[in-house]
Amino acid sequence: RQGFYMVNPPTAIEHCVDKYDILALLEDEGIPVPRTLATESVNEAIAAFNELGGDVVVKPIFGSRGQGATRVNDIDVADTIFKAITFHHGVIYMQEFVEHGHSDIRAFVLGDQVIASMRRVAEGWKTNYSRGAKPAPAEISSEYKELAVKASRAVGCKVAGVDILEGPEGPRIVDVNSQPGWKGLQAVCTVNIAEELVDFVLKELKK
Repeated sequence: RQGFYMVNPPTAIEHCVDKYDILALLEDEGIPVPRTLATESVNEAIAAFNELGGDVVVKPIFGSRGQGATRVNDIDVADTIFKAITFHHGVIYMQEFVEHGHSDIRAFVLGDQVIASMRRVAEGWKTNYSRGAKPAPAEISSEYKELAVKASRAVGCKVAGVDILEGPEGPRIVDVNSQPGWKGLQAVCTVNIAEELVDFVLKELKK
């Protein structure tokens, strides 16, 4: 309201912190995402657990860095978790588990292009850099770049970290980060990310 330039508008940030909201937006744009359910009913959650193959990731709707995300592939454990969530008046939010080995792709979007990317390699299924995953250089395909830019646009971000799982049925976008860190990415790419950000902001201000 005071006329300050903001790279990512507040609405984009609000979309990105709400996992259900962001995946709904991406799906509306035809972007491939994991099958996902949000419900307050234990019975609906159990039915969805079975429909999703009995192997899901239960997550908090609001959260980051993989905190609170739990893989569940036992129906008795699922029932206990779902009941615990609803007992505390929470929302059960789950996704099908997408087989992706021990790595995923992080694409760093700036404006209308991917300026850098990396593969995050972990010892388990969680591939967050903040949880110990190791960055490795990765040159991604034009298809992945287009998906990352399209996902960023869908939520209104001009700068974003887009996470891509390489599943057996093709790529799946699992997250768009409106405030991405780039410490790990910078360690494995030749682009000076800070300089690119500064140049982008200066060009935006001249418009």
